[in-house]
Amino acid sequence: MGLRDDIERYKDVGEDRRQDLSEFIQYGDLGQSRRDEVNIPIKIIDLPEFEYDQRDMGGVGQGDGGTPEPGDPVGEPEPGDEDGEDGDPGEEGGEHEYYEMDPEEFAEELDEQLGLDLDPKGKKVIEEKEGDFTDLTRTGPTGTLDFERLFKKGLKRKLAMDFDRDYVRAALQIDGWGPAKVFEWARQQENLPVSRAWIESAYEELPRDERGTYASLEEMETDIERTSTAQRIRRDGIDQVPFRREDERYRYPEIIEEREKNVVVVNIRDVSGSMRQKKRELVERTFTPLDWYLQGKYDNAEFVYIAHDADAWEVERDDFFGIRSGGGTRISSAYELAKERLDEEFPFSEWNRYVFAAGDSENSSNDTEDKVIPLMQEIDANLHAYVETQPSGNAINATHAEEVQQHFGGSDDVAVAYISSPEDVTDAIYEILSTEEDNE
Repeated sequence: MGLRDDIERYKDVGEDRRQDLSEFIQYGDLGQSRRDEVNIPIKIIDLPEFEYDQRDMGGVGQGDGGTPEPGDPVGEPEPGDEDGEDGDPGEEGGEHEYYEMDPEEFAEELDEQLGLDLDPKGKKVIEEKEGDFTDLTRTGPTGTLDFERLFKKGLKRKLAMDFDRDYVRAALQIDGWGPAKVFEWARQQENLPVSRAWIESAYEELPRDERGTYASLEEMETDIERTSTAQRIRRDGIDQVPFRREDERYRYPEIIEEREKNVVVVNIRDVSGSMRQKKRELVERTFTPLDWYLQGKYDNAEFVYIAHDADAWEVERDDFFGIRSGGGTRISSAYELAKERLDEEFPFSEWNRYVFAAGDSENSSNDTEDKVIPLMQEIDANLHAYVETQPSGNAINATHAEEVQQHFGGSDDVAVAYISSPEDVTDAIYEILSTEEDNE
């Protein structure tokens, strides 16, 4: 194994030791990533390299001033070069680099880890184009005539109309059998597709001295060997196929609608005084992976960030997780603003819509029942979700999540998740996304 092979092997080992995705979501430094780029730490293994022993500096061929004469001193070691002093390996902290992952790869890996299979649907038609010539119409240019279909139709009719003419002519030679008797025998007993007109014409063409050739049907069948349609085709071929205008079909291209998979994600966060640092961190650890996941699943993703205490206002993503307020809490104010933004810019007929809210479940009296739940029902969305973050357990007045769950229990477009520690984050993400998967 050469040095190049060693280098490649060390790189592979380094990527294999990338931080596990679930561990990264629960405990990793999410701040190193951007909305369109996920940076997951990996441990870097130092590659082997050659180094001079610093204690030998000043020896033959290494000192200043040219080649030393025999017997010249080679100098003393420099301070800090002795064992145990500065420069010993192992004193520095471990180096880290990052495995760069785009949102699409993040979504694929999260699907694999959590066992999800979300299949987003396109809504907005961005282009109509012609596909293959698979559709048929009764009229069209001659060049688009589906001749293969026309031939098959004619051949099918030919086979349906075919019968052993020699066999029927022989029946006309039975003594006492005229056209009427032969027609009855051919249609009712032999199921032959022969017409009365054809039989009468064949009888007229039959010489009179041949009309009593056979004394009975049994004698005729003994003398005449009946042949099947397949046998006759193999023997004689097909001289003509009966085409009909009603069988003509003309090919034209299928019209394919190219639909863009658009999504808008509304993230709502409680920033009131009760939302302290640990609660804010749990919101960030839940909402950030959901943003990456949905951005990776859809062609075009837009995000709206709404902060609220007793009132609501829209903020930039960089400010969303750090805002704190000393005010009270009225969750409905955020849903009122969300509805206004969605109705103005993101019609449900053209956009997939997700509304995610998070907080500690504390809300002003009767606001959940009287306003929030009706607003959630009014806002059309692929999925509504509420995430309760209570690191120390439920507070006495933290009832919002419970009320939402009781009202929408069993609904396929509303999810409620509870998080008390980072270990709960991936379970909460699964609860939210699996609800959407079931809805699909």
